[in-house]
Amino acid sequence: MTDDDHLRETTVSSEQVYRGRLLDVRCDTVRLPNGRTATREYVVHPGAVMVVPMLEDGRLVIERQYRHPLQRVMLEFPAGKIDEGEPGFTCAVRELAEETGYRAREWAQAGVLHNAIGYSNEGIEIWFARGLTLGERGLDDGEFLDVSTATLEELLERARHGELTDAKTLIALLWLQNWQAGRWPLSWFAPT
Repeated sequence: MTDDDHLRETTVSSEQVYRGRLLDVRCDTVRLPNGRTATREYVVHPGAVMVVPMLEDGRLVIERQYRHPLQRVMLEFPAGKIDEGEPGFTCAVRELAEETGYRAREWAQAGVLHNAIGYSNEGIEIWFARGLTLGERGLDDGEFLDVSTATLEELLERARHGELTDAKTLIALLWLQNWQAGRWPLSWFAPT
């Protein structure tokens, strides 16, 4: 890595311009590397998790859920917001069970993705789950989604045709392909 000081901006002031149940919108004044000032608008987000649930036969558990900002039903892996003070792994276990009904015997964390670096600090932890057993779902009030399964090849084909466009799900497919090819290792563990 190189020294990045010549690229860094320094926050001079920060103002909260909107606070909702999910979003915290800020407008900062920053000092640029050349000494001038500029404004930066962005969303502060508590973080989220996404789970790649893998069945014994190789199929993947996926969801179809309406996403209002896009005004369409999206195909994606189970995901959800991390509650205040909640560890990411705890959130992953909770979201998998709530949304799909599945519980996992083994887990592995792949990493974190930042899906909107130009306007949000949101980080999404990527979790893999296997050794699945099906139980009862516990959807949140007002949450509606369909759960199904697909093979990696089917999901890649849907992505190729523009039917699967969710960034976090696409990143998860990249991780899955590289893990299966032996290029990107995962450290599996069984929760106690």
